[in-house]
Amino acid sequence: MEEPGFAVLVTEPGKGGQEALQAVRAVTGLSLWRGKLLLERAPVTVLEEGPLARASGAARRLQDAGVPAAIRCTWCDRTVPRDGRLLDPGPCASRFWPTAHCQANCLTSCDCEFCNAYGPIVLTL
Repeated sequence: MEEPGFAVLVTEPGKGGQEALQAVRAVTGLSLWRGKLLLERAPVTVLEEGPLARASGAARRLQDAGVPAAIRCTWCDRTVPRDGRLLDPGPCASRFWPTAHCQANCLTSCDCEFCNAYGPIVLTL
């Protein structure tokens, strides 16, 4: 079963201090000059579709450097709250898999064929 992707966004233009530029460079691999341009053009996606663990680490690295960052599910376009709370599964409209299997929501199991055959899956951040 394919997992959803999560993107990391810089939500507000930053001042581009040295620590912020180094965090952008660590997350994106861009040069310091291109990282500064990216920070000035916010809101912008800095990390395209990837697993939730990678997106969480990248967002945490940016936030620790003072860059306002958010994680967005690329399947249902919902933003994961900054405090780490899981999302309410109600509005998830993914057409790819059952809502309970999204790592960003608060459900832990469902009644899909996979869970019925193999038992509930454990979802953690």
